[in-house]
Amino acid sequence: MNYQQTINYLFTRLPMFSRIGAAAIRKDLTNTYSLCKELGNPHTKFKSVHIAGTNGKGSTSHMLASILQKAGYKTGLYTSPHLHDFRERIRINGVMIPEESVIDFTQRVQPLIDIIEPSFFEITVVMAFDYFAREKVDIAIVEVGLGGRLDSTNVITPELSVITNIGFDHMNLLGNTLEAIAGEKAGIIKNNIPVVIGEYLPETKPVFEKIATEHSAPIYFSGTQRYVSDWTYEKNHSTVSVVNKKTDEHEIYELDLPGYYQNKNLLTVLESVQQLQHKGWNITRQQVKDGLSQAKKLTGLHGRWELIHTRPDIILDVAHNEDGIKQLLIQLEMADHHQLHLIIGMVKDKEVEKVLALLPREAIYYFTQAQIPRALDKDKLSSMALATGLKGKSYSNVSAAMKAAQSNAHADDLILVCGSVFIVAEVIH
Repeated sequence: MNYQQTINYLFTRLPMFSRIGAAAIRKDLTNTYSLCKELGNPHTKFKSVHIAGTNGKGSTSHMLASILQKAGYKTGLYTSPHLHDFRERIRINGVMIPEESVIDFTQRVQPLIDIIEPSFFEITVVMAFDYFAREKVDIAIVEVGLGGRLDSTNVITPELSVITNIGFDHMNLLGNTLEAIAGEKAGIIKNNIPVVIGEYLPETKPVFEKIATEHSAPIYFSGTQRYVSDWTYEKNHSTVSVVNKKTDEHEIYELDLPGYYQNKNLLTVLESVQQLQHKGWNITRQQVKDGLSQAKKLTGLHGRWELIHTRPDIILDVAHNEDGIKQLLIQLEMADHHQLHLIIGMVKDKEVEKVLALLPREAIYYFTQAQIPRALDKDKLSSMALATGLKGKSYSNVSAAMKAAQSNAHADDLILVCGSVFIVAEVIH
């Protein structure tokens, strides 16, 4: 098989969550362990940082990877889902896995696929681990796919575990309370391995503390040592002042991820770096600053308050659940624009009504759907939105919605695309 045939095989042969939802999920780690064993247990052959959370884990993963690259370490990065190219999921020093490596791995595991019947995600996780082991990375940043406890990535024993935050998402799989969801995410906490908690709530903090204690895992809450004292936003970057609570020392960071919500992720990253330094990783203050200022450039991150066009401004953001949309709206209030045009599509298994209830009534809406089976029908989304007082029309695909928005928008307007990773992925730019 050539590369395209290989990708088509992976997409069609294996159950894929992004396409069909919960039916693709495997409820234990048996398949992952079986695949790893057949391949010589690659997950034991490199050091790692394991990152879970409802929102922010992608940005946190990329920022941390960028810092480690700047510190001179050969750094693997595993994230999901991808926007345009499958190979975005697996990178070393920002460079995507070569097509030949994808082909080679798939050919090697094809006999196992017929026997084990793994999911698409299980195969991609093991592909990443096999690649990182073969390429002898110094460290890999591994982002959890969904949850934590039963996520395929949870076969690793990392240097550090990180949980960015807890919110309501994937309740059909993780539980209907914040405590239950926190318990699933905290499943990445390992014996005697330090864990950094980004945001926490009165409901979730005791869950983290209990599980950390059970595993004798030192636990660190990122807001206890530092806070953001000032933040300024430009179109392509932000400047953040962080204060050390103990020393009252102020440190200025330039971020090429400009969203206001990145301030929370920044504190999580800074605490994570400190814990890695305590474990002997050599990372200087300047390398932290350099990594944060070039995270997008070095790691290829997209879709986080990403400006892709001006006059009118077109901004892409992968916010897709209640907490993510709340953070997006805070950012939106700071954006200078006349009329807001909002292109939105969602998937069926999200709490659509809660998201729609948050959205601004004065915007003009363009309801659409991604070209995947899991997408919520555009007309259903439109009727639900109209019932909550939002005004707009439905469009058969993202391209049609974008053309309509661009034809309607004036130079000082803002076109915002959000609601789903898959909607952002289909924006042609």
